[in-house]
Amino acid sequence: MSRVMIGMDPHKRSATIEAIDEREKVLTRGRFGTDSDGYRQMLAAGRAFSDRVWAVEGCNGVGRHIAQRLIADGETVLDVPAKLSARVRVFDTGQGRKTDPVDAHSVAVAGLRSRGLRTVTPDDVTVVIRLLVERRDELGRTRTETVSRIHHLLLELIPGGAKKFLTRGQASYLLRTAPPPNGIVAQARHDLARELIEELTTIDAKIRAADKQLRQLITAHGSTLTDLHGIGPSGAARLIGDIGDIGRFRTAAHFASWNGTAPLEASSGDQRRHRLSRAGNRRINRVLHIMAVVQLRHDTPGRAYYRRRLAEGKTTMESLRALKRHLSDVVYKRMLHDTRTSGAGETGPGGHSGATLQSSADGLIPTAASSDKSQPGPATKQPRTKPAMTP
Repeated sequence: MSRVMIGMDPHKRSATIEAIDEREKVLTRGRFGTDSDGYRQMLAAGRAFSDRVWAVEGCNGVGRHIAQRLIADGETVLDVPAKLSARVRVFDTGQGRKTDPVDAHSVAVAGLRSRGLRTVTPDDVTVVIRLLVERRDELGRTRTETVSRIHHLLLELIPGGAKKFLTRGQASYLLRTAPPPNGIVAQARHDLARELIEELTTIDAKIRAADKQLRQLITAHGSTLTDLHGIGPSGAARLIGDIGDIGRFRTAAHFASWNGTAPLEASSGDQRRHRLSRAGNRRINRVLHIMAVVQLRHDTPGRAYYRRRLAEGKTTMESLRALKRHLSDVVYKRMLHDTRTSGAGETGPGGHSGATLQSSADGLIPTAASSDKSQPGPATKQPRTKPAMTP
């Protein structure tokens, strides 16, 4: 029997599958639960075909749990991005009908016809880093909320309140030296502020512990990203966790297009223009933005690059975007260097075993084009000639 592609539309508690052959003939379909019994039944239905491949939608999202279970049972699983299956569904149905069986069929066709889809691998240390950096970001947001509440209370207890960037020690000192509370309302504010300062102490301790753990994991991973000016343990962990195998990006231009630092071409006729890209992985884009801002505050090669762009006639925002595009290349080269020096093993056509140029942690990688290059300068106005008058 020829190869069979089993498309799956996964959910938290159920999964709908459809098996098709190389001519897209439907062989079987069904809906199964994701508990132990339902999973065994689904696996048995799939193993009725000897030469089979599973195509699962969103293997880095809602489909991760079932994709990893299939891999643990020795199955081959392809990651089908949701955008790709959505395109197939629209072309296939011609309308916006969306049901679980239709989605499973679209995923199966996308897995069968698309080339270069990522083969899902077992979770490794990059998943651990991603989990820890998510926790670190949660602690950072909690700290910001707590400091904001302390500011609000101190404004009622102290004339003029506290300064913008407030540490635990400064907040504690201001509360101790504040005028004694007069009345039940002032006493309640004083008690709440003291309680929040104690919570802030706990949060700061957890943040320090999380940063220490991330540094250890990054060092064990063989990464030198923290050597780059403007990247700390949290930023390096975000890069490693979200990117995973940097070799799946064939060039630095593909990487810049994926993270949204490459401007999008918006040309028409003889006029060539580029506009800001709002697409891409916004978490990685934020890491590059912080890296650019930090480099601008110090005497770094990034600041010199920024000033050269200003001298060319770019605006401050255009120069900052150009710097982010440049730093994207710097990060790409550093991660490639770390991969090679750490002995990552044999690589495939995309630069890494199981690499892909169509699938990623956040969806499709945009096609590389002229917009992947560094941001151009201001458009050059071309003189227009008046058409000759005919007699």
